[in-house]
Amino acid sequence: MSTGNLPAEDLDQILDHTKGLWEELRGTRLFITGGTGFFGCWLLESFIRANEELKLDASALVLTRNPAAFYKKVPHLAAHPAAQFHEGDVRSFDFPKGTFTHVVHAATEASARLNEEDPLSMLSTITEGTRHTLEFARRCGAKKFLLASSGAVYGRQPAEIAQVPEDYGGAPDVMNPGSAYAEGKRLAELMCSVYQKKFGLETKIARCFAFVGPHLPLDAHFAVGNFIQDAMKGGPVRVNGDGTPYRSYLYAADLAIWLWHILFRGASGRPYNVGSDEEISIADLAKVVAATFQPEPEVRIAREPTPNKLAERYVPSVRRALLELDLRPTIGLREALDRTVDWYS
Repeated sequence: MSTGNLPAEDLDQILDHTKGLWEELRGTRLFITGGTGFFGCWLLESFIRANEELKLDASALVLTRNPAAFYKKVPHLAAHPAAQFHEGDVRSFDFPKGTFTHVVHAATEASARLNEEDPLSMLSTITEGTRHTLEFARRCGAKKFLLASSGAVYGRQPAEIAQVPEDYGGAPDVMNPGSAYAEGKRLAELMCSVYQKKFGLETKIARCFAFVGPHLPLDAHFAVGNFIQDAMKGGPVRVNGDGTPYRSYLYAADLAIWLWHILFRGASGRPYNVGSDEEISIADLAKVVAATFQPEPEVRIAREPTPNKLAERYVPSVRRALLELDLRPTIGLREALDRTVDWYS
């Protein structure tokens, strides 16, 4: 994995699309949980770029369980004067002193293995971590709080719904321990609603779907990351199922743009889907990833599709983000894959 800076063109793109948002951070402090993960690295580095270019005189305090690991992962961020680190677990960290105007809660154990093997740990990390971070936001005088939630809150998307909207009333199966991640996110959103009503904290909800870009783990449960890793090893690119489910992928630079807009301009207590609405089957995704490489590796699909079975979907409607915040994807999937592969190469 690369440990270098994010591509300059990506940071320039983020700044170009967010330049009018940053003034309210001038001279203030921002607190970020999950600042050392996929989302966090993009948010922190794009914040640092905006801070430098716009001379905001702002700073970010980043919660991490392991500062040494973060220094190793992204030394250029860890050593930057505008970023400081606060060691602790999201469920129990000591509240840092002073005032913070904005809190971004991006910490989560987005691990399929943990969700399967230890759902109680998954549930407590999300729910206790969110409650603890909301309480910190209240006590430190924060005005705005961003929760990185998930499209998983909708439960299984019905095959007949091509794009799931924010007002869809579905839910995960509470009798299935595998719903721990999704139910944790649902409760986290409810906590945000309670803190907004009781304490007046502006809570912004980003329901995040699937993404691709630098810092995305290649060895986790993310299909696109697994495919890239397979191809980088020379193949074959393996699809473990029948390849029929549909997904969509937003490039990480667009992800950062959307999250900053939702934090600064999103309506409080109103969730926004974050992702792309351009669907692609898993089988076709594997083929597109393979075509990014030369020589092109083989794609192997584990089994044939079941006849007449409707394909599963995990694809958002992003109409609300478009109409209310003027947000739309700017980087297509093929270019997103090219940029991701270049960064990892």
